[in-house]
Amino acid sequence: MARKTEIKKDLKNQLERNGVYGSHYLDLINDYMSLWEIKNRLIKDIKTRGVSVEWNNGGGQKGFKKNDSIAELNKTNAQMLKILNELGLKANSSGSGDDDDEEM
Repeated sequence: MARKTEIKKDLKNQLERNGVYGSHYLDLINDYMSLWEIKNRLIKDIKTRGVSVEWNNGGGQKGFKKNDSIAELNKTNAQMLKILNELGLKANSSGSGDDDDEEM
């Protein structure tokens, strides 16, 4: 089973064990999983391009700047934690790993 599927199943099971039911909660899990995919893409970008990226404005100016994916990764992780907190859930250990190429 792909890790994404395992994580989603685990989160749903935790909801059931906590006696939490409803479409609103399942929608929040879907939001969490969308953010999980974004998080993995951001990590992949940072691994591929590094923490600094080259820029060139076409007018003879060029240099390096920070990779914006780093700040976005921090924001995405924070939002994921807020969703889990709202649901009263905890991510399982497989949710903290690297990207899942099978799903992307």
